[in-house]
Amino acid sequence: MKKVLFVFGTRPEAVKMAPMIKELQSRPNDFEVKVCVTGQHREMLDQVLDFFSITPDYDLKVMKPNQTLFSVSADILTAIEPVINEAKPDVILVQGDTTSAFIGALAGYYKQIDVGHLEAGLRSGDIYSPFPEEMNRILAGHIARYHFAPTKRAKDALLAEGVDLNKIKVVGNTVIDALLLGLNIINQKPDKNYKDKFDYLDFNKRIILVTGHRRESFGGGFEDMCMAIKEIAQRNNDIEVVYPVHLNPNVQEPVHRILKDVKNIHLVSPLDYPDLIWLMNKSYLVLTDSGGIQEEAPTLGKPVLVMRDVTERQEGVDVGTARLVGTDKKVIIKETQNLLDNRLAYEAMANASNPYGDGTTSKQIAEILIS
Repeated sequence: MKKVLFVFGTRPEAVKMAPMIKELQSRPNDFEVKVCVTGQHREMLDQVLDFFSITPDYDLKVMKPNQTLFSVSADILTAIEPVINEAKPDVILVQGDTTSAFIGALAGYYKQIDVGHLEAGLRSGDIYSPFPEEMNRILAGHIARYHFAPTKRAKDALLAEGVDLNKIKVVGNTVIDALLLGLNIINQKPDKNYKDKFDYLDFNKRIILVTGHRRESFGGGFEDMCMAIKEIAQRNNDIEVVYPVHLNPNVQEPVHRILKDVKNIHLVSPLDYPDLIWLMNKSYLVLTDSGGIQEEAPTLGKPVLVMRDVTERQEGVDVGTARLVGTDKKVIIKETQNLLDNRLAYEAMANASNPYGDGTTSKQIAEILIS
């Protein structure tokens, strides 16, 4: 039996770890599973854990007001040592590019324990964009024993950095597993249960889902994004824009200042994961700077316009499920309007094949771990 310790702390990590945890828990003869959450996204993290019925074995509770990258890194590293000492894992699994992932991997290295890195090999090519995620995943990637790359492009990025070919497995991304698992849970309830939560929306109109919170866009770039969204909404009376606004003050201030008085723009609190994927499934297209949504939306046939200058998920751009539009107001408006007006352009993106997996990633990883 292999002892596996999961380490994560944010909502996106929890989403992508959930199907992996459930898969290993379904194999009690092969795995002893322990879950450690760092807790820097307290409320949003707990919502995902509840939705997927996951109970952590350890909670580091590092979240505190005005925390910095310095403080949260030090707090996680200090708090996780006694957890590892007690759990005595054979493998520590981390996911993606968060501070939790990097510090979890570093802790595994200090204890000379094998580290498995889910979503390995994503690279934007700019260590400051996204910041600090790009460096987090590079550093975690040079510690890991198991590199679970979502695509061949990610594998090639790892090989270019000197990672041993035998340590890399292309398996897709668990975010697709999570999406399909989540939709299955949602579909067990009447659609009205979710529709009532969005009673301010006219679902006879086309819904545009917006998410935006990347710190590298704060300032002028973020204001341009908001101005573009405002003009798109004012030009098109047959659309409704839903923007779940991140709690960061650098997001809240410009979003509310620029968008709050536009009648067909709805600024709402961050959505629980099930509400988000339900709404995404009802949307016409997505404007985002988020990572996971670039992978999730194509599974649902939703075109994605990525409001970033570079993306570590270039595969979607290459096959046509996503398009980079940056933070330039004119480009965002032009590309969005094209999808609203040009049905052929819309169908080309909506029907492009998702390069990020088919929902079997967790099973593939489980087989690799026990081999």
